[in-house]
Amino acid sequence: MSGIFSAAQLGLIMPALALALTGWLVPKLLATVFPEGVRPLLLLTFFAILIMLALGMLFFLGLYLWQGISLANLTDAGTVPVMFHFLRLGAISALLWAPIMILSVAGLPKTWVKETW
Repeated sequence: MSGIFSAAQLGLIMPALALALTGWLVPKLLATVFPEGVRPLLLLTFFAILIMLALGMLFFLGLYLWQGISLANLTDAGTVPVMFHFLRLGAISALLWAPIMILSVAGLPKTWVKETW
């Protein structure tokens, strides 16, 4: 046995870890731009979800391209079905990043200086 994880297992674990880490990082980065307060926190959460959906879609598009599938092959069925396919994959990826993102957003108010929760 060459190691703890095989190449196939690492092919699943590394993308999952990357999505989870991004789910933690996006709200933290958005918090530097958004003001403190409950309503801005809700708006930050909304934008973080949209950004994570877009990143999930791009992530899976990158995986498709990395495996050798060209954009021409992807868009043979039409652009709209491909967009919905990647939107569905991005939404499914929320199973990985959403719990981490919720914890990240929930921890933001403890760093507030001007507003109180």
